[in-house]
Amino acid sequence: MKKRFKSAAILAGAAALTLCACSEKQAESNNEATGNAAIENIMTRASVRQFTDRAIAPDTLETILKAGMAAPTAMNKQPWDFVVVTERAMLDSLMAAHPYSNLKTATAAIIVCGNMQKAIEGEGQANWILDCSAATENILLAAHALGLGAVWCGVYPTADRIAPVKTTLKLPSYIIPLNIISMGYPAGENQPKDKWNPDNVHYQQW
Repeated sequence: MKKRFKSAAILAGAAALTLCACSEKQAESNNEATGNAAIENIMTRASVRQFTDRAIAPDTLETILKAGMAAPTAMNKQPWDFVVVTERAMLDSLMAAHPYSNLKTATAAIIVCGNMQKAIEGEGQANWILDCSAATENILLAAHALGLGAVWCGVYPTADRIAPVKTTLKLPSYIIPLNIISMGYPAGENQPKDKWNPDNVHYQQW
């Protein structure tokens, strides 16, 4: 009887180890697949400037905004605010304020702004530009992952772009628009550019 119990225990232990090993392999496979998908999303993203008239659902825009706010930020200051524009009249007004904003066929725009009331004080204040740029890249990648197209249209630091954009959006004095992200469902194919250049890489020292 004792031998029978011992054998059963050994078999159970072996089965548990096998199940654990299979679970670990499955987890590794899932992680690899997720990692590959993330890399694929980065490498296939392209700037899109022509869009269909299909509207973007509010929950899709919210997901994209959440991705933007997941960006790294110095001292966790999160010195950003986002203005979302979906009404055609406002998109046209924004295009008049910034003629290079690629909003003619866009169905939405996200204006990424720096909030100087949230920014680091003193010498580190300029980190808002880095933080908002990181948020912008997250937004672009999230849009691409969700089947949308988008393009980063610079506003800051060009004074003759900043002023009319601030006026059009009625931004407070402490808010600086970094860029306009024009967005929509792509019209046609958009091929990513191969920007890899090993000459730009230096190991250990220059």
